[in-house]
Amino acid sequence: MYTSLQSAITDAEAAGTTLFRVALDAEARDQGRPVAEIRDALRRALRVMREATDRGLVGDLYSASGLVGGDAAKLATSTAGPMAGSIFTGVLARALAVQEVNAAMGVIVAAPTAGGAGVLPSVLLGIAAAKGLGDEAIVDALATAGLIGAVVAERASLSGAEGGCQAETGAAAGMAAGAAVEMLGGSPSQAGHAVALAQQGTLGLVCDPLGGLVELPCVFRNATGAAIALAAIEMALAGITFAIPADEVIDVMGEIGRDMDVRYRETAGGGLAQSPTGRRLARERLVQIRRS
Repeated sequence: MYTSLQSAITDAEAAGTTLFRVALDAEARDQGRPVAEIRDALRRALRVMREATDRGLVGDLYSASGLVGGDAAKLATSTAGPMAGSIFTGVLARALAVQEVNAAMGVIVAAPTAGGAGVLPSVLLGIAAAKGLGDEAIVDALATAGLIGAVVAERASLSGAEGGCQAETGAAAGMAAGAAVEMLGGSPSQAGHAVALAQQGTLGLVCDPLGGLVELPCVFRNATGAAIALAAIEMALAGITFAIPADEVIDVMGEIGRDMDVRYRETAGGGLAQSPTGRRLARERLVQIRRS
């Protein structure tokens, strides 16, 4: 698999093809299995993503702590906001839905992690539904997303414990942005700029889960990450470019993660987890666990 997104972009453009094709061919070579088999695996992942999204939108799932649940349905059915009923709120609602399923111990696809799993399916499924795109187009996009995620994992990290939430939700935003740009007909170069535009917007994002649970603020950060991905998609498809190449943005993310204080790397030792309300909610959850 590629360790540089620019190398994949260069290969795709030289061959007059797409990033998803380059990604599938590289994966087939690396794993020694046919592309058709890899696509079948991606179809299975898509099925789980869609099931999690649909389940979360019902609105009756709650985490054991009671801290999160029901908000995806509220957003999906709200008519109050300035963008109510739009593709934007549809995507955000889907991001919340997947994370509410995760918090309720349901089945999701860790793309790239459980903590950031709502961003990619919400963006791809939301856009595909709005634009009338079929499942095979989404499967292609998942291959592109996998390529981007593999580069992030190689050059930096996908772990909140290593790099903060920029390595989870931030990486997911980059994966979703690049994949969606290509799904919508953008060039490999435009997909690369989308990755850079998304990930630069999440640099320094800390991982500070209340009580160590993947609930608050994780669930809502997925909606924020999806919004950032949408912004990057719009900019990239409009022809806007980011001066710093995606590989360098990813490298900087890794550097920031290594320099980040351990309190902000999934330890619940800082950030919102150590706010007065955050500490109170964590204590209440601990009492709840002991009683049960």
